[in-house]
Amino acid sequence: MFYDVKIKSHVRVPPTEFNIDTKEAVLHTLNKKYENFVSKELGYVIGVLGVEEVGEGTIIAGDGAAYYQSVFRMLVYKPELQEITLGKIGDITDFGAFISIGVTDGMIHVSQTMDDFVSFSKSKVLTGKESKRNLKAGDKCRARIIAISFKESNNPKIGLTMRQPGLGALHWVDAEPKPEKAEKPEKKGDKAKSK
Repeated sequence: MFYDVKIKSHVRVPPTEFNIDTKEAVLHTLNKKYENFVSKELGYVIGVLGVEEVGEGTIIAGDGAAYYQSVFRMLVYKPELQEITLGKIGDITDFGAFISIGVTDGMIHVSQTMDDFVSFSKSKVLTGKESKRNLKAGDKCRARIIAISFKESNNPKIGLTMRQPGLGALHWVDAEPKPEKAEKPEKKGDKAKSK
């Protein structure tokens, strides 16, 4: 899920940034600090949206940089369990598929690709034995997040499934028969009006 997060923190601005406007220097410093930043608490930082407030600066002896109490906003992506996400298959292996879900990649284990016995071909295609569905690089898919691990904080792992109704390669989902709409029950007064 994407979030617009407001943060209040001290921002260390190095002396090389003292020649520009303070608010701009804080923004520049934040952009450098949070480029490719990932944490369990924030998720994936997409970018700093802006600096709302900059307090008075403080210089700590022996450091030379200025510290400004600042309020800023960031756009982050924090994956959540059971979240449904769209993505594009990047690579297929004998153990599953890697799917790009925008800011990161997730992994769909071969057992979670479809509700069928799945075989892997040398041409990097997963094929269902009964359904004859196939999954290959470039396919756009809808999947559900079923596991998130921040064991390696700079390289979290996201596990997904496509074994539920409405999930899978979009060309499968579009080809699924649509459930028929139930007829509306007649109201008591409707019979008398139709006679």
